[in-house]
Amino acid sequence: MKRIILAVIFGVASLSSISTKAQVSVNINIGSQPQWGPTGYDHVDYYYLPDVDAYYNVPAKQYVYLNNGSWVWRNSLPSKYSGYDLYNSYKVVMNTPKPYLSHQTHVKEYSKYRNYNGKQGNIRDSKDSRYANARNSRPTNVRNNSGTQRPGTTDNNRNNNKGNNNGHGNGKGNNQGQKGGRGR
Repeated sequence: MKRIILAVIFGVASLSSISTKAQVSVNINIGSQPQWGPTGYDHVDYYYLPDVDAYYNVPAKQYVYLNNGSWVWRNSLPSKYSGYDLYNSYKVVMNTPKPYLSHQTHVKEYSKYRNYNGKQGNIRDSKDSRYANARNSRPTNVRNNSGTQRPGTTDNNRNNNKGNNNGHGNGKGNNQGQKGGRGR
């Protein structure tokens, strides 16, 4: 009789732990965040980019910005921002649906980050193990808005004998190599 009761208790405990595990839902999108995204966030829906007054939708991988008074979704920023450096600009994480509907509030609140001279860490340069998959899964032929090769990425067909990109570029917009890899 004891064995039957213990078996029933064990069975109920096993089923309850399975149903408990099924109820836990954690939404993590570290692997889908762009290389230029700031570190420290397990989930991001949008970034607000104060310098260009635009949003970036992480799941859709598209920029959202005003064009002639209407919100548009595009794969790149407008051509007037072709030289914009996403790696060294300030990004504000927004985990609300359609944050652009509160655009005027964001402009007022985050205008202090325009031309931000501080350093906001990015996923590409992070040593945090949470971002290993995001760093290792980056495309090999990444172009910026002007169609030129973005610093810190490789293009196997056009690397011009630059090695493996260690020590090429310091993340500040120039390509003066530093000994010992990516120094800061």
